[in-house]
Amino acid sequence: MIIETLSWGTLEVNEDQLFHFSKGIPGFDEETDFVLITMEDTSFWYLQSVREKGLSFLLGDPFLFYPSYEFELPDADAEELEIQSSLLIRCIITLKDQIQLSTINLLGPIVLNPDAKTGKQIVLHSASYHTKHPLLQEKLIVDGKDGG
Repeated sequence: MIIETLSWGTLEVNEDQLFHFSKGIPGFDEETDFVLITMEDTSFWYLQSVREKGLSFLLGDPFLFYPSYEFELPDADAEELEIQSSLLIRCIITLKDQIQLSTINLLGPIVLNPDAKTGKQIVLHSASYHTKHPLLQEKLIVDGKDGG
């Protein structure tokens, strides 16, 4: 399948990269088909709209940035995504010119079912997470001791 992107121009993608979001992504309800593009040798992915070349999201594995990140996937969402055993959790990253100001949205994870090729952005209503957690948790280490 050939798609047009703003960042990379024309791309050839495999059908196994295609994920269907039955209700779109909040704010982009009309866009229901996205491809998951792996950025080789990184911990990042792009979720690129199949139809709208200017619509893509930078994704990261939240567990790499926040190892204690957890939430319970509501049964209705698991059923909608047809999740039997495997799933991928990714979160949208907003990059800033100053990398230390970049953020990750832990309140609205993207849940992907790699078997059924379905996806959905879940909003965690009862969680203490935010949409703009610092991507890089700054810790100053001085002589092996926490300096801050």
